[in-house]
Amino acid sequence: MKVPASTYRLQIRSSFTLFDAADTVPYLKSLGVDWVYLSPILTAEQGSDHGYDVTDPSVVDPARGGPEGLLALSKAARAHGMGVLVDIVPNHVGVASPAQNPWWWSLLQEGQGSPYAAAFDVDWDLAGGKIRLPMLGSDDDLDKLEVKDGELRYYDHRFPLAPGTYADGDSPQDVHGRQHYQLMDWRRADAELNYRRFFAVTTLAGIRVEDRWVFDQAHAEVKRWFADGLVDGLRVDHPDGLADPAGYLRWLKEASGGAYVLVEKILEPGEELPGDFACEGTTGYDALADVDRVLVDPAGQQGLDQLDAALRGTGAPADYAEMIRGTKRMIADGILRSEVLRLARLVPASHGLSVEAAADAIAEIIASFPVYRSYLPVGAEVLKEACGSAAEHRPDLAPAVGVLLPLLLDPANPIAVRFQQTSGMVMAKGVEDTAFYRYTRLGTLTEVGAEPTEFAVSAEEFHHRMRRRHEDLPLSMTTLSTHDTKRSEDARARISVIAELPDEWTATLATLRELAPIPDGPYENLLWQAIVGAWPASRERLQGYAEKAAREAGNSTTWTNPDTDFEARVQAAVDAAFDDVRVTTVVEDFVSRIDSAAASNSLAAKIVQLTMPGVPDVYQGSEFWERSLTDPDNRRPVDFARRKMELAAIDAGTLPAAGTEASKLLVTSRALRLRRDRPDLFQDYRPVTATGAASRHVLAFQRGASGALTIATRLPVGLEHDGGWRDTAVDLSTAMKDELTGTSYGAGTVSVADVLGTYPVALLVPVDGDNA
Repeated sequence: MKVPASTYRLQIRSSFTLFDAADTVPYLKSLGVDWVYLSPILTAEQGSDHGYDVTDPSVVDPARGGPEGLLALSKAARAHGMGVLVDIVPNHVGVASPAQNPWWWSLLQEGQGSPYAAAFDVDWDLAGGKIRLPMLGSDDDLDKLEVKDGELRYYDHRFPLAPGTYADGDSPQDVHGRQHYQLMDWRRADAELNYRRFFAVTTLAGIRVEDRWVFDQAHAEVKRWFADGLVDGLRVDHPDGLADPAGYLRWLKEASGGAYVLVEKILEPGEELPGDFACEGTTGYDALADVDRVLVDPAGQQGLDQLDAALRGTGAPADYAEMIRGTKRMIADGILRSEVLRLARLVPASHGLSVEAAADAIAEIIASFPVYRSYLPVGAEVLKEACGSAAEHRPDLAPAVGVLLPLLLDPANPIAVRFQQTSGMVMAKGVEDTAFYRYTRLGTLTEVGAEPTEFAVSAEEFHHRMRRRHEDLPLSMTTLSTHDTKRSEDARARISVIAELPDEWTATLATLRELAPIPDGPYENLLWQAIVGAWPASRERLQGYAEKAAREAGNSTTWTNPDTDFEARVQAAVDAAFDDVRVTTVVEDFVSRIDSAAASNSLAAKIVQLTMPGVPDVYQGSEFWERSLTDPDNRRPVDFARRKMELAAIDAGTLPAAGTEASKLLVTSRALRLRRDRPDLFQDYRPVTATGAASRHVLAFQRGASGALTIATRLPVGLEHDGGWRDTAVDLSTAMKDELTGTSYGAGTVSVADVLGTYPVALLVPVDGDNA
């Protein structure tokens, strides 16, 4: 099996096709990248910028370059000695435009008689053999249907007609009544939908890849990539949505000839990847959380907790455990109610539970679930604990929970299978997409894959986790930014400085709230932290984020029922950052105050992530500052020409100034090149302990007795307050050279002030005949 030394994620779309990616390969090679990592490339909904709404899995998307583009990219990668990793989407397909999806079109036209009927996860009994489509503005809109060119039309939406269901003179409404589908008010989807979807997205329909024929048809093109030598590895999107993730991964290993495989799996604290998963690891959210936490000052927790309590007016900071129980229950009773009801209908009538009683208990169990899902028999104890917690929280449900537990523990029972698919949906929507916008004491803490109640970790704890990572998942990916992160790496690095200055932030926020008030204190904290993290940013970007964050939080406005007055206040506050010189000055003064420390955090995070155990990924463009906010902001175009020019200048001998984005390019390129060209320097993991007055500000580790030595600055504001490095030192067992500056150091005790005199980080390698 080929394994990458590193990867570089590219977002492939119509504006940056596979041909464009091929043209970028020489730059990526120069940067030090080992494998090119592509977002989904199978044919997707026309105009899709992300590619996760695949409409035809049988061909590479023509809009993204088609098969010819993949061939060009693969040839370019091979010519430069690089591999190719591709993101695939097995859980669902895009159905927003039925005519673009041959499988879905057939299902709608032929119903249960379609050859693809069994490919979709539909509860046919619920709607009398029809599939419900939440497409109408209201049920009264049936009057707006038309029959045109042999199809049923609703404005621009097109639907097929079953053979023999239309004759001249028939009304569109009568024709609609004869179809295998039922158009309905989109608001009814929450409780009445009868097909499985991706989270709460009705335009993404789940497919049953647990059936071998579905798997084979959906992966025929993927299998060809490996047969033709075009691709070397795969990233699997959302395996938690699958009925049998372990079985799927076994089939995928077979289809790919045993290729390198990663899964997009969020591991909660203490949770391990199931041992029967045929993959090399995760996509790295767990690593992201560890790197973030070691750079957060634990001393800031008390001040930020006090601020949170004041903003909430409760006398205490938010109780996260209680919050997520509530948000998950809200999701289970709201936008995913149809999934919970379907589970309830699977409870045999002989068990004596009504559908409503079963749904109430199931929703409470899911709300109590501490991880995304179980993988029975793995996770059986977690399920038992969740049921115990649900019964304790709702004693009135204890009898129902007792009835359900044996059913949910049986891996062969359909309700147990479907429960496992559903719990992760509720977790994702209730936690990542709701609670993460409500729990606002420090934005760094609410990132995908993170545990927000863990405010910070010590260097010792970080080293412990890295040793575990090296032992258990040495080929797992590490990352700092992805297309899914709520805030990209350098926005978080800047926000993390707030933990070192809680009093200053409290005063700054108070001024901002006075000048540009929004009637939601916790949301104000989240918004102004995000603005500080992303600054300077365009008005359009910040307005887009502000609206999305407010609606996702769902406290003061929502997607389905926007509060126009509240949103006007939000819009006015963001405008004030640009139009009111008083507000602009407050923001810019605070950013100026923390920017040096933020740059230090950014370089520290980058060098640690690139040299720690695992396979490091660089998200497109993040070799420069990456201060994006949540999608779609983090999918903006990348200026590769500028990065290529800056890299050439560095390679020509121009050492960039500390704190500039070119300094991040220096760190990124030197670390990537070293990992690719000298894998012998990354064979183990050893913590390195500094001595002296400022030793707590050093994070250092060596990748083996004779391996690369990483030294990074922690808590730079505190370092400045403590009087700098002074007598702080590290011991070198041999002569070493810094890959960043070219400076050499003899064996023995070396001053950290000397090693970190140019940059807040260093990457030292033993001096030998090859690199003296």
